[in-house]
Amino acid sequence: MEFGWNEGQQARYDEVLEATRAAFPAPPGAGHGFYTRKDWLRLGEIGMLGSCLPEEFGGQGLGALDTARVVEAVGRGCADTGLVFGAAAHTFACAVPIERFGSDAVRRRLLPELAAGRLIAGNAMTEPEAGSDSSRLAMTATPTDGGFVLNGTKSFVSNGPAADVFVTYATVNPKAGFLGVTGLVVDRDTPGVVVGKPYEKMGMHSCPAGPVTFEDCFVPEEQVLGGAGAGAAIFQHSMGWERACLFALYIGLLDRLLDQCVTHARERRQFGRRIGDFQSVSNRIADMKVRLESARLLLYRACWSMDRDAPSVLHIALSKLAVSEGVLASAADAVRIFGGRGYLREDGVEAALRDAVPSTIFSGTSDIQRQLIVKEIGL
Repeated sequence: MEFGWNEGQQARYDEVLEATRAAFPAPPGAGHGFYTRKDWLRLGEIGMLGSCLPEEFGGQGLGALDTARVVEAVGRGCADTGLVFGAAAHTFACAVPIERFGSDAVRRRLLPELAAGRLIAGNAMTEPEAGSDSSRLAMTATPTDGGFVLNGTKSFVSNGPAADVFVTYATVNPKAGFLGVTGLVVDRDTPGVVVGKPYEKMGMHSCPAGPVTFEDCFVPEEQVLGGAGAGAAIFQHSMGWERACLFALYIGLLDRLLDQCVTHARERRQFGRRIGDFQSVSNRIADMKVRLESARLLLYRACWSMDRDAPSVLHIALSKLAVSEGVLASAADAVRIFGGRGYLREDGVEAALRDAVPSTIFSGTSDIQRQLIVKEIGL
């Protein structure tokens, strides 16, 4: 047993891993376009979509650490990282704030559907001119009888083109900065919601992402999250879950890459020797193992602190930085270890590299994590 997990926890990980492999058996290089509704329902059956949601809403009621282990198992067992990322964004950036801050009516209407995979959610926060600066949103929420009227455009909405419901954020009072930001839940079929075409991206090909525009879109009061002006705090709460638990999928990817590289280094022979006998190969594999275990322990510690209702900005930033930079470096090493084969789609190694790149950008760039770290240690 690894890392002191009890038998029940280890059994859950093994069960999720095997269920994922059975549900998504396609070889790494077999791209099939965007994910399908059938894919999403399979994720619901595996338990990933509702892992951290209360049982009364169809979830499993797991804490952050056990949830991360579920996501890690799915990330290791499913070679389609875009699908796993879309599911994690759906869960942590949308279902989590709805469960924590939504009205009772919204929670009961949406959470069982989100947990089962019958609905897909998209997080609409990023704007063309407000990427990392969430305190200066251009989208407005104008108070009106019974609710708010939204006007503005969001960009890079993961799951956006496929989503049935959006969690979005808008400014009620521009002069109030982050205190003027409000979170809202908006159904796709609401008049005024215009979903744009999917972007053509470098990686995460199976996860559709695109712009969503809100044009005089009325949202009733009951679909406001936590009350007017609470949006910034709600977003930071969901970011804690996202930066910790979502990035467990990259721990799974790192684990899978390491297994592939070890197998390849054992079997591939050059100059009459297996390539694993050459230090230029074995040293890279050793570095991959160090990155994996270091990132994994930092992520587990971040989740551990969340489970004790004492989420640590420092621990979460350390975890996010270690995971994203580690998976990018290890994916590049994997391409080198596989050589010419690493450049081909057949083994999925080049896809892992492309999928690793955005991990250093979304949920706060690596440089933002560094700034959070030095601030927390008193620089």
